[in-house]
Amino acid sequence: MSTIAYKNGVLQMEDVPLEKIAQKHGTPLYCYSARQLTDNFRAYQTALKDVLPQDTFTVCYACKANGNQAVLHLLGTLGAGADVVSGGEMLRALKAGIPHGKIVFSGVGKTAEEIEAAVKNDILQINVESAPELERISAAAVKAGTKTRVAFRVNPDVDADTHEKITTGRSENKFGIDIKSAPALYRKAKDMAGIAPTGVAVHIGSQLMKLAPFAEAFKRIAALVGELRAQGNDIATVDVGGGLGVPYQGETPPDIKKYVGLIRDIIAPLGVHVVLEPGRSIAADAGVLLARVQYLKEGDNKRFLIVDAGMNDLMRPALYDAYHAILPCVEPAPNAATVKYDVVGPVCETSDTFRTNMELPQTGQGALLAIMTAGAYGASMASTYNTRPLPAEVLVGGAAFDIVRPRQRTEDIVAADVIPAWLS
Repeated sequence: MSTIAYKNGVLQMEDVPLEKIAQKHGTPLYCYSARQLTDNFRAYQTALKDVLPQDTFTVCYACKANGNQAVLHLLGTLGAGADVVSGGEMLRALKAGIPHGKIVFSGVGKTAEEIEAAVKNDILQINVESAPELERISAAAVKAGTKTRVAFRVNPDVDADTHEKITTGRSENKFGIDIKSAPALYRKAKDMAGIAPTGVAVHIGSQLMKLAPFAEAFKRIAALVGELRAQGNDIATVDVGGGLGVPYQGETPPDIKKYVGLIRDIIAPLGVHVVLEPGRSIAADAGVLLARVQYLKEGDNKRFLIVDAGMNDLMRPALYDAYHAILPCVEPAPNAATVKYDVVGPVCETSDTFRTNMELPQTGQGALLAIMTAGAYGASMASTYNTRPLPAEVLVGGAAFDIVRPRQRTEDIVAADVIPAWLS
């Protein structure tokens, strides 16, 4: 992360010491760098502008990575559209000022109400993932007296060589329509009331560290577009999905320019409008989770640093065995002696562990730690498990920082429960 570094002995995000933010707003606390979000988004824009005409692509940020409206608004001002997977995310994107014509709705389980909202808002396209969903979209469009643009998300049966729980493009995954079945569904869609089958979509997984799976998927999609056009379909859009990985543990992610080169060489010759859905690669290294050490617990064989952030605040380590670097917010002295710690949270689960046998300088109660690369799938996956309030979120811009989501109050969590009268 280029916008977070030690300066004058303390860890800063842009021009603000993280300790200063934590002292004002408490912990656990998510902090996001506006500059890093901007730089990451512009990396896609620049790479695309170098090889494609300006009006032939739309970068639709994947809201599931981080759906804070301040983040969405910032990216929207830079020209981003939105890839949404729920009615709630669509509402967030619209409220944040992202134009309806730049919103793509993905996901396998869209409800009738969500589809009706998408039709009403005349979004760029709905990515259809099953034949029954197509019927539901047709009914909603007929009811609204309109034609709705759809793209079938096809499953190309390509192994993305990523974590088992985030692969989406193999035949056994729940996502998309088998690529061999797609031509028949397009023929059906052409004659359906309220449906304009104008696109093809694909998404093969997340945190991909190699370009070969993208190349294979894109080739299969290009061949499908040729087949669909031969049967009379007017295919004007290809949604190539997202999935570029980020370095959590020193990995070398794919080069965006080389990724865009695949789009130029394989997809652009089709003469279509290209939609991209990056999420993690825009938000991940723009965010950190700040946690304060509550206790140093020493056992016979282990030293535990018990922090106030838990698996409910950052689920990835418990869910995926994900690695996140952890830095002390006071810079260690050169060649400082280190001690091995397990960094754990307060939740009543053994899986509430951020790192094991991590070497840190001598650390004790009150120390502030920064859990790195937490801007994607951090706050967006947080829960109130153990009746723990959702953490606050802060956006940093230069020397300024402001709350972009207040810390949830325990009283509000409890007040949401209703005890029925018949229990009395």
